[in-house]
Amino acid sequence: MQITRSDDTRPKPFIEFADVSRTFGQTRAVREVTMDLALRGKIHALVGENGAGKSTCLGMAAGRIPPSEGSIRVEGIESAGASPREFKARGVHAIYQELTVLPALPARANVFLGQPIAPGGWLREREMQQSYEALCARIGVAPARGARSGDLSIADQQMLEILRALASDAECILFDEPTASLAQAEREALFKTMDELRKADIAMVIVGHNLDEIMEHSDLVTVFRDGAVIETRDTVDWTKAEMVGAMLGEHTHGADIASGRHQTRKRRAKEESAPSAPVLEVSGLAVPGLLHDITFELNRGEVLGIAGLVGSGRTELLRAVAGLDPRATGGLRSAFGGGDRVPVHAVEARKRGISLLPEDRKGQGLLLPQSATENIVLGEWRHASKSLFINETRLMNRAAAAAGPVGFDVRRMRESAGHLSGGNQQKLMIARWLYTDYPILLADEPTRGVDVGAKSDILEVLESIVDEGRSMIVVSSELEEVIGLSDRVLVLHEGRIVAALDSAEQEITPERILQLIFETADSGAESGDAHHE
Repeated sequence: MQITRSDDTRPKPFIEFADVSRTFGQTRAVREVTMDLALRGKIHALVGENGAGKSTCLGMAAGRIPPSEGSIRVEGIESAGASPREFKARGVHAIYQELTVLPALPARANVFLGQPIAPGGWLREREMQQSYEALCARIGVAPARGARSGDLSIADQQMLEILRALASDAECILFDEPTASLAQAEREALFKTMDELRKADIAMVIVGHNLDEIMEHSDLVTVFRDGAVIETRDTVDWTKAEMVGAMLGEHTHGADIASGRHQTRKRRAKEESAPSAPVLEVSGLAVPGLLHDITFELNRGEVLGIAGLVGSGRTELLRAVAGLDPRATGGLRSAFGGGDRVPVHAVEARKRGISLLPEDRKGQGLLLPQSATENIVLGEWRHASKSLFINETRLMNRAAAAAGPVGFDVRRMRESAGHLSGGNQQKLMIARWLYTDYPILLADEPTRGVDVGAKSDILEVLESIVDEGRSMIVVSSELEEVIGLSDRVLVLHEGRIVAALDSAEQEITPERILQLIFETADSGAESGDAHHE
């Protein structure tokens, strides 16, 4: 079903889709989409599960993917073909997750990449620098300093892409997951820039999974499901629950998760469970300048959440427990592989049943050229081997058995991980833990950058695994997710544990966690002032 709200005051569309479909082999990725995609002075958000069709539509709007059927019009003129060059010449510029900044070049050279100021064939470096600074002033950002763009943060490199679009006189900018790799402060800076572009009457389209950002910063939202447009509304006319419900259809549990009402984990009151020895004890863990005297316990069948602001040391803590930081000191004792206290070291951590789900799935978690099957069974051949021989059929079957529960399409087991969406890549790493028998999982941002459907699948699987007796330590930027999953939450600030909250004793809320962090920060500042006096 497709419903588009009529609004006579709405600006004339810059890009229009008319009965557009796109087929890849036997897969119909987009089905008969008709919509006004880009409106001048507006931010149009496209949301939906992975595979819903939104990114394919973005690719067609940029001229990167030709439609199989239907037509695309730019400012009322139908496209004669599909090429990024043609669409860019007509004012459409796309910025993808994988940025196209050349790291060895300075900022101004990347801004004018492919369109240098070079009358008569002579490169005018001074004029390029002046034009670059003028573009920066136009959107209120400071010019990047330094000789190499590769030394800039991801946020600053992304800003170079926006400046490049403005340098090419773009009238419509398409953003694919622009905030996926940005910290909170960088996200706010990006949306401030987008506000300036909106005031300049530039049309913008954003594909994103962070519904809170979508609700706050977009002007209208289109929901995709199964390759079709379900509904388009002005953002103010959506509630978050309605949006998620439209994305997932009958998948109501996923709607609860994505709308912040995820409280399905059954709390075990202390008096109802027999006390048992911890499965993991970490004592005196420290990393110079990052972590200070971290000591805690993890119990069998428990989820222990780590909550803190960006820079508090959350990821560093998990990596140190996994033995991946050679500077770490302290020790750990595990109920698996021997109960003695050992130094924090990767080999010792693995021997004692500790497995890490890293935050950076592409750089640290997966072998992108290898198949889904190979990534699931990575380094763990014992389940499918006898003596020195590997039974390939048994290996495939066991990998598929691990992939199914996380919602991964087992028909894609032979595809390379690099060709999969972010959500499916994340599911492969969860499936790897299902495939192995490691009893302790350290999960760093287990649902980062995935859509609400993938998030639902992942959280449900993590809950079911823990309910079966394994244990988990989880880090997430979303406090609601940490609270919804965790039995206890350790509050981290500047590399120190400042509080331990138990859901069996009192309700844990984001407000309570933030209050503890800010109180600690304030007391620290006061102590510093007193010492200074």
